[in-house]
Amino acid sequence: MPFLQRELLVRIYYEVHGSGKLLILTHGYSSASGMWRGQIEPLTKAGYKVILWDMRGHGRSEYPEGLSAYSEKHTVADMAAILDRVGGAGCSAVVGGLSLGGYMSQAFYRDHPQRVEALLIIDTGPGFKSDKARDEWNKYANKTGDRFDKDGLAPLQEMSPERAQVKHRNAHGLAMAARGMLTQRDPSIINNLPNIKVPAIVVVGADDTDFLTASDYMQKKIPGCEKVVIPKAGHAANMDNPEAFNAAIVDFFGRLGHGKGAKARL
Repeated sequence: MPFLQRELLVRIYYEVHGSGKLLILTHGYSSASGMWRGQIEPLTKAGYKVILWDMRGHGRSEYPEGLSAYSEKHTVADMAAILDRVGGAGCSAVVGGLSLGGYMSQAFYRDHPQRVEALLIIDTGPGFKSDKARDEWNKYANKTGDRFDKDGLAPLQEMSPERAQVKHRNAHGLAMAARGMLTQRDPSIINNLPNIKVPAIVVVGADDTDFLTASDYMQKKIPGCEKVVIPKAGHAANMDNPEAFNAAIVDFFGRLGHGKGAKARL
């Protein structure tokens, strides 16, 4: 199992599948890289080298002790370091993720636009312009951290499939990640939407009611952005209806002319 050494006591788990154009997929908060199992075969067949990884405090990556080890900045830097390891220093890739992973993918574009060839924004939002709305979100994020501190991993069993089926070593990392990575500091992501200059697709489950409005907003604000609503799917659209999800993504890639995407068939 490959690991990337970051800070002294922080190793990041990642895995690579297939060959071709680089595609890095980032999981949602309290999930892990295993949530993408249903996408490996169709995306590698479409001509992509698929990189999956576990964020700090999740899955098989390290669970640092201090809150300072968890942040949006660290997450973006981890993504860049993984791409450097797999594709060479400064390489570009298709960048995508679900929920927190989709938000971090947008953060990666904001910080490294020259390294992004296309964006996959899945069941997520762009943050908040309003300080009041952001404060409310951060209260929710901190309460989530408190719950994992109090109840351990048990709350995962009540959550959507990408979280209910995942394995973590303990709840400490999830609590720290909620406070340091799930919380938001500013409106830079939402303000940057009109500046996105690469092909982008917003994908959302038809039953993911918390993110339908946000998906509409992103589709309108990102120039040339496409949007696909996956039927019979909630927050984990790729797991709830993998056939429809995979078809939408491969079709998007095909129209980009990437890899074998134009010829791929599921």
